[in-house]
Amino acid sequence: MAATLSYPSELKYVKTHEWVKTNGDGTATIGITAFAADQLGDVTYVELPKPGGKYKTEGKFGVIESVKSVSDLFMPVSGEVLSVNDRLSSEPELVNNDCYGHGWMLKVKLDNAAELSTALSADQYKEFIVD
Repeated sequence: MAATLSYPSELKYVKTHEWVKTNGDGTATIGITAFAADQLGDVTYVELPKPGGKYKTEGKFGVIESVKSVSDLFMPVSGEVLSVNDRLSSEPELVNNDCYGHGWMLKVKLDNAAELSTALSADQYKEFIVD
């Protein structure tokens, strides 16, 4: 099934199935990948942190629940949460319907953009999920 899912080439991916889009101003937008949303099934609840929280790479920042399971969400980069997608509290299905658009989760101020050099490209991520 993963072959039919999309992975935009302008994004970076991590092995915990989050994506990062740098915004060019020292900030980034973060969400979960189409693969993760597909594996979870219908998302029923998303718990996100409050703005102002600081997180290290791979630190747990939230929880996502679906009809199948409950999973932790992990930071792909270190930074401070600037804003969260409040729509997800009333419309968690946005994660399934548009994970790279309206289903985004966090906007963060990056502590160190160089951390993204270890993130995967879309092609590398596709290889990772197939293995």
